[in-house]
Amino acid sequence: MNYTVKQMAEISGVSARTLRFYDERSLLKPAFLSEAGYRMYTEKEIDRLQQILLYRSMGIPLKTIKELVDRPDEKIADTLIQQKIQLEQKRQELDQLLETIDKTLRYYKGELKMTNKEKFEAFKQEKLTENEAKYGKEVREKYGEESVEASNQKWQNMSEADYQRMLATEATLTEKLRSYLTEESPSLAEEIYQLHKEWLSFSWKAYSGEAHKGLAEMYLADERFTQYYDEKSGPGATEALVQIIQTYA
Repeated sequence: MNYTVKQMAEISGVSARTLRFYDERSLLKPAFLSEAGYRMYTEKEIDRLQQILLYRSMGIPLKTIKELVDRPDEKIADTLIQQKIQLEQKRQELDQLLETIDKTLRYYKGELKMTNKEKFEAFKQEKLTENEAKYGKEVREKYGEESVEASNQKWQNMSEADYQRMLATEATLTEKLRSYLTEESPSLAEEIYQLHKEWLSFSWKAYSGEAHKGLAEMYLADERFTQYYDEKSGPGATEALVQIIQTYA
């Protein structure tokens, strides 16, 4: 069956103007032009438009969406499965946040008591979900499922006092790293190493210099890891940190 721009707009809820924009960007080209020169679409384009809207609802940029929908069908299925997993994790995270809000409301009404762990549990889960979405695949491939799960469990069971100490350690680390970019010194380098080691100890089940160096390699191997410290301490911060870890670990 063939569809006009108007029919596509009615089916999908997407405006005719947006459909023309997608055509201009080669994101969704019509199957053919009618004898009168009108854009015509088929079921294939309807399926592609559905994929585009799915990815848009997930906040994915149009440039990336085009790369995703241009993949073979089996690759598209793999991508959708990964997106489904991430959405399920997000739903779990939102459910936990709603539960925390409900408990907090009852806590302020005097209807129940909340432990410090309960007050911050949802925020820890949110951070775990965020890290899993960004780095989960690479970290699990390098360190294995068991190590990652042990680390996640330690994170979840962290006391509020330890959680605050971890944040303070990271803040000091990024500040020292920023200073190191301005003026390098062996004593400051060793201090940065010790701070990073301490920061890792809050989530790692056990420390090893070899694992520390392996993590450092990942920082430079993937731009997402590199971006983390470069944004916090300045351009070149990640490379400097990696060199320090390789020297002292």
